[in-house]
Amino acid sequence: MTQDFIETGMAAELAPGTMKRVDAGGRRILLANVAGRLCAVDDTCTHEEASLSTGVLKGELVKCPLHGSRFNVCTGEALEEPAEDNLRTYAVRLEGGRVLIDLHEAGTP
Repeated sequence: MTQDFIETGMAAELAPGTMKRVDAGGRRILLANVAGRLCAVDDTCTHEEASLSTGVLKGELVKCPLHGSRFNVCTGEALEEPAEDNLRTYAVRLEGGRVLIDLHEAGTP
């Protein structure tokens, strides 16, 4: 399998317990720092067109600001209704302090 990592910023810009939306390869991706582990999932809630980056992150869980659905930002799993579909996940790696996301190795929701 081929890997195609895209640089999305510097790891130092994302403190533990924070998240941000990044645009990579025409996709909106939510990048979260969960206790030093970087996780990447689609930024758009699977229930409605809401950006999860404007929601609340607690541990591995992000709460959608529109209807309150909760997702695990490391696994993409939808944990609370009204969302029922999982988020797509992306492989993340660090290289020289740079955050790289592989858009071609996305986990299927």
